[in-house]
Amino acid sequence: MENFQQNLEKYAEVALKVGLNLQKGQTLVINAPIPALEFVRKATKKAYEMGARNVHVEWADEELTLIKLLLAPEDALKEFPMWKAKGYEEMAKEGAAFLSISAANPDLLKEADPERVATVNKTTATAMKPFKVYIQNASVNWNIVSVPTKEWAKKVFPQLDESEAIEKLWENIFKVTRVDEEDPVKAWEDHINNLKEKLEFLNTKKFKKLHFKDSRTDLTMELPEGHIWVGGGLECEGGFEFVPNMPTEEVFSMPLKEGVHGIVHSTKPLNYGGNLIEDFTLTFEKGKIVDFSAETGYETLKKLLETDQGASYLGEVALVPHRSPVSDTHVIFFNTLFDENASSHFAVGSAYPICIEGGTKMTPKEMEEKGVNTSLAHVDFMIGSPDMDIDGETSKGDLIPIFRKGNWA
Repeated sequence: MENFQQNLEKYAEVALKVGLNLQKGQTLVINAPIPALEFVRKATKKAYEMGARNVHVEWADEELTLIKLLLAPEDALKEFPMWKAKGYEEMAKEGAAFLSISAANPDLLKEADPERVATVNKTTATAMKPFKVYIQNASVNWNIVSVPTKEWAKKVFPQLDESEAIEKLWENIFKVTRVDEEDPVKAWEDHINNLKEKLEFLNTKKFKKLHFKDSRTDLTMELPEGHIWVGGGLECEGGFEFVPNMPTEEVFSMPLKEGVHGIVHSTKPLNYGGNLIEDFTLTFEKGKIVDFSAETGYETLKKLLETDQGASYLGEVALVPHRSPVSDTHVIFFNTLFDENASSHFAVGSAYPICIEGGTKMTPKEMEEKGVNTSLAHVDFMIGSPDMDIDGETSKGDLIPIFRKGNWA
């Protein structure tokens, strides 16, 4: 690929300078699959050049995950290395930055027992919950990017051979993360400022309800008093901004836990921990999912919604225009980091405390009293479409168009 090494350098720079906004003297923790070795080395070198104190890399191998799921005894699936959970919590407490590389094989666990997968997911979520609080409260700076693997690339581009598929996926990643532009850092600054204009509009209006309508979705969502729309860059406790996701095209907030009514249909496949859930419908009454169906991955969806009581309620609403750099690739990535930035989406499970006034200081009980959903789960799924209309309803009952035909009105 022409200019590949140059673009890879720029990608590492954008992830560290814009995504993390890595500070001099910070420790950096990188979570990465083994195929991301070349990128991780460049990111590590760049981090030290920017003044990082230390770089710790946590490697992962999907095949080992699969082997354990298929062969380990049942009780072993309920164990998690607490030294690891405590280590992450300790590093977050000390102000480390966290870079994660999302590159899962969408079909990895299709032969695994959904019950065993659900056990591992719940065990991991329970053990890592204290660390997750640092992430959801934006107490630390964190960022997620992606690097192609052969399995993921072949899933996205099955008509190409392996090397061509990887090259094609790289081209798309560089495009949607603005790395292929002459000055990616400046391009990101302009993009974040554009998102801030959308946030100012939504936060000024303080809508009481949102109405979502297209050919298969008809849903009303109440928003809690004091809700806040956020997106693009967030400010961490250190007082500086970072960009959690690359790409990112969304502005997001939280629904009132018991204020969601109607039906919503997915518009893109959901890759949930190595299993695909496709063409699914959720029906809500008083916020709770009371019925659901799925053409593919029904048992996986069922186990997700059974994670705990909060997993059958929504915790996030995110608005993304149909015309976005990700959507304009006309590629289904089978990776939520990308697909959620090509489509408006919801998330089942926990809400982000930063999306309500004073949320980061609230206890779980106080959040529930404010109508904020809490859960071990937080899983985004895509609901946006080219024909979706979204209206905001004010406290006086006035309707104001937000989206028309999938894009900002």
